[in-house]
Amino acid sequence: MPVRVPAGPSSSLRAGLVLLGLSLLAGCATSAGPGERSDPLEPFNRQVYAFNSDFDTKIGRPVAESYERRVPHPVRRSVSNFFSNLDDVVVLVNDLLQFKGGQAVNDTLRFSVNTVFGLFGLLDVATPAGLPKHNEDFGQTLGYWGVGTGPYIVLPFLGPSDARDATGLLADTYVNPLWDVKSADAKWSLVALRAVDTRASLLKASRVLEQAALDPYVFVRDAYLQRRRSLVYDGNPPREKFEDFDDDFELPPDKGAGPSGSGPESGGSPPKSDSGSGAGSGSDAGSPTTPAQ
Repeated sequence: MPVRVPAGPSSSLRAGLVLLGLSLLAGCATSAGPGERSDPLEPFNRQVYAFNSDFDTKIGRPVAESYERRVPHPVRRSVSNFFSNLDDVVVLVNDLLQFKGGQAVNDTLRFSVNTVFGLFGLLDVATPAGLPKHNEDFGQTLGYWGVGTGPYIVLPFLGPSDARDATGLLADTYVNPLWDVKSADAKWSLVALRAVDTRASLLKASRVLEQAALDPYVFVRDAYLQRRRSLVYDGNPPREKFEDFDDDFELPPDKGAGPSGSGPESGGSPPKSDSGSGAGSGSDAGSPTTPAQ
């Protein structure tokens, strides 16, 4: 039986990159404290962000806008569905790595149904059939197992990330079928099409960013870190404790409360704190450790 050799970056190269990423991650895996943002590389990150913005202004956004204008919506939807179906393979592997058995069954059925009955994923027939799309990747899996985010990093062309997610991105290439296409021309054409499709899907968000953000870099960084933290905890992260306030800080009593503070809305025992839930809430198995933020 012939051994299949991935047509993407060589297996040894990808293995080396993943190991390098894990080594870097191990050296800087401490996550930011509550209410803080770990961005020690901010001067470098801002330079890369400026480069990415310039590239997007001159090439990325015009191409995406032309794609949106010239390609009919049903075709664009089919392209998005096709790449989403390939991504379900990555999601499934990370379901298993996080012991989310029920979700893994759902995603196996979803991929099978869309591949067979949805013309290799061009049509999403699984969602109407009650098989919803999930979002898992190796960066989330590392967080599930307690690995810290490490410093925030802006990657050339790829945008916001952190040490943990950059390592996860390398690992996910092992299981993404896109990188196993044998023809180099076909493979890189698909990579380019996916990049254009992804950028086109973000056109509305970029317009909001231009109108709303005083400092786009800070806006993108904080939004990215907040979203990734939410994904690690399956949408239910624990409440952050802000340490900038003294422990003995108290709110003033309500106007209706008596001098003794015995009113119904003041005094008395404080409510129990919401400890939040760990990663995997709503999944089949609890996390073996509290996910890193």
